[in-house]
Amino acid sequence: MTKKSDLIIMGLDEAGRGSIIGPLLIGGVVIEKSKLDQLSKIGVKDSKLLTPNNRNRLLKLIKNISKKVVTQKICPSEIDEYVSKGKKYRRLNYLEAITMGQIALNQDPDIIYVDAADINPKRFADDIRSILTKDVTIFSAHKADQKYPIVSAASIVAKCERDAEIAKISEENGYFGSGYPSDPRTIKFLEGWFSNQGEAPSFSRKSWKTWEKIKSTSLEDY
Repeated sequence: MTKKSDLIIMGLDEAGRGSIIGPLLIGGVVIEKSKLDQLSKIGVKDSKLLTPNNRNRLLKLIKNISKKVVTQKICPSEIDEYVSKGKKYRRLNYLEAITMGQIALNQDPDIIYVDAADINPKRFADDIRSILTKDVTIFSAHKADQKYPIVSAASIVAKCERDAEIAKISEENGYFGSGYPSDPRTIKFLEGWFSNQGEAPSFSRKSWKTWEKIKSTSLEDY
């Protein structure tokens, strides 16, 4: 019989959901329940509250404490496919949930804590559960990366991997800032790319409404 201290806990979170450049990264951290308090002791917190250096430092410590650290990359073309399906399919929320479910299925946790992307946290948990083959307790909440250290750890894992992906794209194609639509450097880069190439780059999410504005601005220049 499994003891309480032997329960396997998993935290799940994402990075890059709203970005127009680069993949969306899902991070997962698997740990024994008896080691959960060690995450707080090393200073784990929501990745958005940490500097890049501190995130990378904590990532190494998280890997030492955890049974397993996993990431799953969702590329722009797959995101575009789901977003274009329309609200009937709940689009990106559902894609994120089933990807998290697949990650959890491979790790076989007893309890899952997840930062809910859906406006309805229960529905998000149900979508994850639909992929699983055993009954798993799922705590799905908004801002879970601020409430649960295990989700904070997953957010750090996702953010570090996302940053590495962005750095690689930037190295190969030129500097473009953060990759988010709110970043003027990103918009300037995409406008220049479209002006020169006549199409969106393969590493960009073409279904984002930002492209409508970029294209219309480009046409006005002619």
